[in-house]
Amino acid sequence: MNSENKETVKIIPLGGLEQIGMNITAIEYKDDIIVIDGGLSFPDDDMLGIDLVIPDITYLKDNKDKIRGMVVTHGHEDHIGAIPYIEKEINIPIYTTKLTMGLIDYKLTEHGLIDNIRRKVVTYGQIINLGIFRIEFIRTNHSIADSCALAIYTPAGIIVHTGDFKVDYTPVFGGVIDLQRFGELGKKGVLALMADSTNVERPGYTPSEKTVGKTFDHIFDDNRNHRLIIATFASNVDRVQQIINSAYKYGRKVIVEGRSMVNVINIASELGYLKIPDNTLISIDEAKEYPDEKLVYITTGSQGENMAALSRIAASVHNKISIQHGDVVIFSSSPIPGNEKSVYRVMNELEQKGARVIYHDTHVSGHACQEELKLIYALTRPKYSIPVHGEYRHLKRHAELAQEMGIEKKNVKILKCGEVLEIGEEFFDVVDKVPAHGVFVDGLGVGDVGNIVIRDRQHLSENGLIVVAITLDSGSKQVLAGPDIVSRGFVYVREAELLIEQCKDVVSETIYNCLEDGNADWNKIKNSIKDDLGGFLWERTKRNPMILPIISEV
Repeated sequence: MNSENKETVKIIPLGGLEQIGMNITAIEYKDDIIVIDGGLSFPDDDMLGIDLVIPDITYLKDNKDKIRGMVVTHGHEDHIGAIPYIEKEINIPIYTTKLTMGLIDYKLTEHGLIDNIRRKVVTYGQIINLGIFRIEFIRTNHSIADSCALAIYTPAGIIVHTGDFKVDYTPVFGGVIDLQRFGELGKKGVLALMADSTNVERPGYTPSEKTVGKTFDHIFDDNRNHRLIIATFASNVDRVQQIINSAYKYGRKVIVEGRSMVNVINIASELGYLKIPDNTLISIDEAKEYPDEKLVYITTGSQGENMAALSRIAASVHNKISIQHGDVVIFSSSPIPGNEKSVYRVMNELEQKGARVIYHDTHVSGHACQEELKLIYALTRPKYSIPVHGEYRHLKRHAELAQEMGIEKKNVKILKCGEVLEIGEEFFDVVDKVPAHGVFVDGLGVGDVGNIVIRDRQHLSENGLIVVAITLDSGSKQVLAGPDIVSRGFVYVREAELLIEQCKDVVSETIYNCLEDGNADWNKIKNSIKDDLGGFLWERTKRNPMILPIISEV
């Protein structure tokens, strides 16, 4: 690389750092911006009522004339789930591999956007030009086919983004990760490596996806007299393929249950990424015609999600499938951090209903462990390291691994979402910050629920609500009716009549004092009621309900 090069580019992560999910990064040089991925994340426990969290794309909207295109590394929700929401705001051409594009097309069709957006399917090794940038798509392995890394040729040098990856020498579908290309890029000179941090805390290597196929064969062999129900991620097409292979081998019919699972299997088989032998798949209604030991169900719900198929089966609210004594249920995934309680709850419900649950050795990760990451560093030999895709502890451990691989400490940066990293042969520093808070999706509302609404929901969920209703005479300002007190989620009114009467006395006194002092301003009266009643209730109950005074004049 020419060390005379004084050019710099900006790398702006708008999501995906200090969290697992919502991956989206912008790379900018003067009047050109490219966007890498457009993912969503699922809400934390404290985001009450929220369905999804999508990236804040204020910066992209403000600079939409500079955006040349979006390149997508693979088809998981945390990389493509927000694309329809982004495309509604800014129309960006999309470039990605065949299966990933199939999954994106389905989402765009659902949102009624498919006819408006330019889309181009690319193949491994292909280089596309987007403004000043040239982007090369490199074959990698992951838990979904058609995953790729990106080599981004910029005026400042080559930036390599691994996407989510592992090194799998025996993948179920497609070829082995193109390690040779990583090595060739290393010889040319890589300015910066942005690599997957998910499994950086795990030593050694991630096992091949094929090892799970052998486990399935053993489970099918050991349970020839039992019905099998297997829960996995809908997007793990290779896992589904191996379940189908074992089912065919042991003469079982396969029923697919769960909307997302059905969609992904339809798309993957239409595009040729899933090979299903004839007469293997049957509908849920046809299952009645076969004995239980000839059936295997593939379902969603391996993360304990409330509305997913397996959770509904476990809770006995599924309208077609109920657990019978002797069923064997296999969880073919490991709990995403934070989901453990939900997963174990579903497991317990299944066991209580007479099923046997198997979850050991039925899953391998799609992400690189330490030795695979070291291999990528050894091949690309980057000047700078920018850990991506992980919580803070993952990013920190990745930064240490980069230093173990010979990268100077000053050349490793742990970024926060929204930080603008300017990078060049002689410059590597955060120079600015842009908005990058998650945007909440609640039902059909996008962004109409903010932190204040969430705080109110938390307050209501923890302490309940008290409504104080008063009617005043508009002329004399005398109290005509009330105060009436309605309680929800605070105390059971019938058993707390004395407390409610005392509350009425406190409010009456407050109103009297306000009107005596000539404070007929409604806001002042409301605030005084909140303060006085809130203080009284805290003293009596050590609880802090939301107090909502309603004053009407007649």
